[in-house]
Amino acid sequence: MKKQAKSGGYFDAAGIRLKITELEKNLSQPDFWNDQQRAQKITREINSLRNLLDQDKHLIEIIDELDTYRDLLEEEFSEELLKEAEQALSRHQDYLDEIEVQFLLNGRHDKDDAILSIHPGAGGTESQDWAEMLLRMYTRWAENNGFKTEIIDYLPGDEAGLKSVTLEVIGDFAYGFLKCEIGIHRLVRLSPFNAQGKRQTSFASVFVYPIIEDDIDIEIDPDDLRVDTYRSSGKGGQGVNTTDSAVRITHLPSGIVVQCQNERSQIMNRATALKILKSRLYQMYEEEREREKQKMESQKTDIGWGNQIRSYVFHPYQMVKDHRTNQETGNIAAVMNGSLNEFIFSFLRFRAAGKNNAE
Repeated sequence: MKKQAKSGGYFDAAGIRLKITELEKNLSQPDFWNDQQRAQKITREINSLRNLLDQDKHLIEIIDELDTYRDLLEEEFSEELLKEAEQALSRHQDYLDEIEVQFLLNGRHDKDDAILSIHPGAGGTESQDWAEMLLRMYTRWAENNGFKTEIIDYLPGDEAGLKSVTLEVIGDFAYGFLKCEIGIHRLVRLSPFNAQGKRQTSFASVFVYPIIEDDIDIEIDPDDLRVDTYRSSGKGGQGVNTTDSAVRITHLPSGIVVQCQNERSQIMNRATALKILKSRLYQMYEEEREREKQKMESQKTDIGWGNQIRSYVFHPYQMVKDHRTNQETGNIAAVMNGSLNEFIFSFLRFRAAGKNNAE
């Protein structure tokens, strides 16, 4: 990390305070809470900026402490003081790693909420069960890291597992973290659905999109949409299947299909589905621009459909390995319980190193 003058700060603290002041002016407006979505967006941004100020203050304290140890060691070296300095660095290392990752999350929408979809590959019940396991893994990851999740659409499997699921992951940098998970995830295990108990390989795909706010200019022609309603077939409370409240929207020019069934109101499901469609269209346009840019630079994408990014091996040994970074662990139980940060952080550093080398 680049050294700053002591107490000089690592973020633009003055600029952040000015931004907070400007945003807080909205809070005093009498009609502020009339638009709940806008109000929540502003309050979240204020809280996020305040967190940056807290981080800046904490970083200054850590670096000043470590600088003091360095100055003392330069004046008069001792093994005891060196050991004390190493313990101080070790004590702060996890926090410094988190800050480093935030510096790496500098994409346009990295700070946004995310829409995550999981689809099983070929293989019937085995792959559908694997997709359900991935849903549990990401839900646990979200819980462990303070994100909120809400299932938007859920289509159960024929015997077990699921045929598809879409959920919102809400919190700062949700998209920045989860975009590292886009790709094909491979499972190797002794199948509980195989009467002969043979080892079987299954695949499931993970897609992630940023939730695009209304200030992003995406025009959708109503004539380009086909809207179908149907009875919900997923998880829900009493009465969820009694009315045609679920909504499926097909964007005819692109072929994108989105659906929502988590609300009992057809109007609310339609609004949520349109929000997902808007996000997916924006992501599609961004990817098209990126492909064009990469074509001009004669570079290939790292991630795409059919590209296996990670393997989860339950048998004959236990290992999770990311094929992009070679990061691996034998603690597969922890991974399936949501311990994904070592893989996510490793990929963020790997990608940043690749960009730097390209430059």
